[in-house]
Amino acid sequence: MIQTIRKLALPLALLAPLAACSPYKPFDSVGFMRQQYVQQLGAAEAARLTVPFELNDEVRAAMEKHMRPVPTELRQVNQVLQFIFEDLSLHYSLTPTHDAIATFRTRQGNCLSFVNLFVGVARTKRLNPFYVEVTDYTRWNHRAGMVVSQGHIVAGMWMDGELKTYDFLPYRPKAYKKFNPIDDVTAASHFYNNLGAEALMDGDLVKARELLTTATRIAPRLDKALNNLGVVLARAGDWDGALAVYRKGLALDPQNPMILTNMARVYQQTGRAKEADQTLAQVDETNNTNPFFFVYQGEVALSKGDEVKALDYMVKALRLDSEVPEVHVGFVKVYMALGDMEKARHYLERALQLDATNPEALRFATMLGK
Repeated sequence: MIQTIRKLALPLALLAPLAACSPYKPFDSVGFMRQQYVQQLGAAEAARLTVPFELNDEVRAAMEKHMRPVPTELRQVNQVLQFIFEDLSLHYSLTPTHDAIATFRTRQGNCLSFVNLFVGVARTKRLNPFYVEVTDYTRWNHRAGMVVSQGHIVAGMWMDGELKTYDFLPYRPKAYKKFNPIDDVTAASHFYNNLGAEALMDGDLVKARELLTTATRIAPRLDKALNNLGVVLARAGDWDGALAVYRKGLALDPQNPMILTNMARVYQQTGRAKEADQTLAQVDETNNTNPFFFVYQGEVALSKGDEVKALDYMVKALRLDSEVPEVHVGFVKVYMALGDMEKARHYLERALQLDATNPEALRFATMLGK
């Protein structure tokens, strides 16, 4: 057995000088992403797309200035975090979502912006980070009675057989429990979904539709992008188009409460009350965690004159998320219907504290003399 090892060692030794002459070439993940863009969207459209984690010479020059070789993977990760948070003094900003280069230049961004920069920098330092979706946390927004959603993304690495995650801010304790590592293609779709959702919330339906269509073409199975594209179509009055997109989403996830809630809203607005009720009943059976579902259910109950049931739905919404202004606006509507103006003003004040620009809250402020 020892002799066999020695015989094998000789040719390996002879190959060693040749191997030493070959420079290390890490996997070109940016080039791979551009190939994926071409396959999914064609060369012309792919040329216009951003690879979220791509760096430029400006970023690499800053890395060269602030970072040095270190002996262990852990120290390398810590150095990447130090570069981002201390050398660059990165600051949190909810919007807009930036790619890695824009995050570097502006020195600010949200969680996905941070992950884009982290992944780009860490891969340049020969680490192997990847994107991770936190599946038990979703950021909800509410526009014209419909739910817009954006996933929460953190950076991940396997170290000593365990999944380590890095968030913005990485040293603050988090309550996340469920993590799903995703590939770069899905991460790019999340990036364009974020941009599309931001355009939608800014009222730019043309830009939102373009960005969300791109997101669904990059990763056709991303339910959040399908949901948001349906919202854009519904806002534009294309009810049939919205329903078609929602059906694509439900083919992937038949119990998706976000899509079902928005679909029910379309049915309600097009006079298909029976289908709306059936869809809402389906959502109710899924142990729903979307506060906007209960807000909408409360509004439906109010429209039927059932204030007690409406109040019950608003309480359920509040238990799920007390920081959503639309939940407090829902209480305003219920208490106004009940004739309790004191409580209506209380919840209106809370809604305006959370979002001083909320259109419905401002409308009720005028009505209630706030």
